[in-house]
Parts: sequence; C-alpha cells; structure tokens
Amino acid sequence: MAAPPSDSIPSVMGAWVYSEYGKTSEVLKFDPSVAVPEIKEDQVLIKVVAASLNPVDFKRALGYFKDTDSPLPTVPGYDVAGVVVKVGSQVTKFKVGDEVYGDLNETALVNPKRFGSLAQYTAAEERILAHKPKNLSFIEAASLPLAIETAYEGLERAELSAGKSILVLGGAGGVGTHIIQLAKHVFGASKVAATASTKKLDLLRSLGADLPIDYTKVNIKDLPEKFDVVYDAVGESDKAVKAVKEGGKVVTIVGPATPPAIIFLLTSKGSILEKLKPYLEGGKVKPVLDPTGPYPFSKVVEAFGYLESSRATGKVVVYPIP
Repeated sequence: MAAPPSDSIPSVMGAWVYSEYGKTSEVLKFDPSVAVPEIKEDQVLIKVVAASLNPVDFKRALGYFKDTDSPLPTVPGYDVAGVVVKVGSQVTKFKVGDEVYGDLNETALVNPKRFGSLAQYTAAEERILAHKPKNLSFIEAASLPLAIETAYEGLERAELSAGKSILVLGGAGGVGTHIIQLAKHVFGASKVAATASTKKLDLLRSLGADLPIDYTKVNIKDLPEKFDVVYDAVGESDKAVKAVKEGGKVVTIVGPATPPAIIFLLTSKGSILEKLKPYLEGGKVKPVLDPTGPYPFSKVVEAFGYLESSRATGKVVVYPIP
C-alpha cells in the first residue's frame, strides 16, 4: 500500500469515541471530525487499515479501571495494523510507507492512549510496533498483537519449555488459540490439552491440541492427569489450580487469582512480534479470525456487541477503515 505524502494528511478524521463510561451500545458514537493526533519524537503516525477488538476495550468503556485510565473522551482500540505516514525525529526502525502492526498500549490498564485504533489515524511509539509479516493481510495482522503477546508472555512466566505438558482453559478465544499454537510450535510442549465448547473441539485439534476437552461435559477437577503448566484464559483459576502438578505453574489473565495461580498484565512490545515473525511467515502460527467478521468501520458497535456476547471464536476485526 502506498502511503500518502505527508502534506496530504488531513487535520481531522473519522473515529469512534465515547465521552462517558457505560455500555458500548449506549456510549460509543462515530465522530467525523476528530483531530488527527500529533506525534511525539519517538512515535509514528499510522493510517489505520484494520483494528481488532479485545475484551479490555469494553471493560475500559465500562469504567472498570477508570482510576488509572487516561481522561475522557476516548477513541478505543488497542490492536492496529496500517501504514506509516509520518515519523518522529527519533524513530529509526520505520519509514514512511512501512506496513506495521502492534498493541498501542504498553500498559493495558495504566494511562492507555486516548487515541486508539478505531480511527482513520493513530500515533504509536516505535517500540510497541513491528513490521507486518509479508504473508499476512492487514486483517490477519490486526488480529494478533494483544492476544499473541499475552499468550507468549504468560507461557514465559509459566516457564513452559520443551517436554512439559500444558492445559489451556479457554482454547478457542482470542488468546487461547495462540496459547495452543505457541505452546506446541514455539515452546515445544509435549502435550497440549485445551477446553472449549462441543462445536469448537475440531478447531482446537487443528491448532495443535493433543487433547481437546469439552467443558460442557467434563469437569476439569475430574481429569485423571495433572499438568506441568495450566494457563487460564477465562477466569477460572479456582479450577486451574486443581489441574496442576505439584510444583507446576498456573497463570491467569482474568482475576481474581486463586493461589498459587499468578495473574499478570501484558507489557506490549514490538520485540515479541519480531521474535514470532519466523513462525508467522512460516505458517507454523496462524491468525484465527472469527467467521462473522471482518466488520466494516460503520459497524463497530455491532462488532462490540458480538464480542461482549462471549461467543467469538478467535478474533473480531474491523476492516476496512477507509
């Protein structure tokens, strides 16, 4: 994609905005004349092509962490894929015209950006971005950053390594689909078990799960075997701790955490995406897109409604962003 010359960057843009906390269906509105953000020395300006939604977006809109949030009004959206149209004076890794992707918010819950990815343009620090893998579309790239970085960081914290077994609670969601793939193809787990509902078990198999578990029929506490690592992506650490071996590790991304489970929040880094680039370009790790999408830029409220229903398989993406 060709980037427009910088003199053609408009001063205003279309963006989705909320000015008060509440349900996205009630507070999120399209504004055709939001000021295009100014960039700092360490930032680039991105013409957004695609964005993906994450549960943190609607939890933020509901005011779940308003004590540490940036001031309203807010343009939501953490995940972005697009084209660099302007670079700050200290930027060395990217130039105008580069296709990039990343999770815009280094710390998810502390002072996240007021201008997110659900806009025609957004600004991002060089350190949180990576070059888009050539074999991935903008839709696929936008689906990855927050979910795949969260999956990776959790597996690192759990000290998963070759020959260990892992159980993933919530294997078909945005993060879970990447935990399975990374555990199998990057970390070298000897056995990957994962839970999902009946009709999603084939998906788990296709991603590399050796033991797909139907949570509608099997109670995790009753599993005959225990695992070296349990990664809880759904908020059931009380069950997760029952399935771990003595001395094993339990990580969760949805609190509250039942000891000895540890909860963590992602620190967004472009370096994780660069590290995973060979696996993405080699097809070992694949984006998983919800079949109802992508949702056009005019249907962001509907896209949030679907994500909030907890029925999504993989990631919900907004595209094209004109």
